[in-house]
Amino acid sequence: MKLGAFSISLSVKDLKISQTFYEGLGFSVFAGSLESNYLIMKNETSLIGLFQGMFEGNIITFNPGWDTNANKLEQFDDVRSIQKQLKNQNIILDKEVDESTTGPENLMLKDPDGNLILIDQHV
Repeated sequence: MKLGAFSISLSVKDLKISQTFYEGLGFSVFAGSLESNYLIMKNETSLIGLFQGMFEGNIITFNPGWDTNANKLEQFDDVRSIQKQLKNQNIILDKEVDESTTGPENLMLKDPDGNLILIDQHV
């Protein structure tokens, strides 16, 4: 199962303060904006999403079809295929994909400790 690019999406209290902190760790803004209330920060192949007021808690995120530079991959496992594999393993999904569709879609599940996992396909 190929899950694509990995990042952690953090719910932050103050986006500007978080931006400054992660810049101190060598991250730079890769996408998003302060005006949009989110920034995607990058340090080499490490990605951290900073989100203010969009959701509670932190989310482990995978992007099928993307590399760590948000470039489309030629070959990847579609989120619908990933969903089938997860369901075949009797993994409970919190949000499922309509398998009759194509293109961008996402599914959600939780790990055994309740950590939210988002599999978010943009292509």
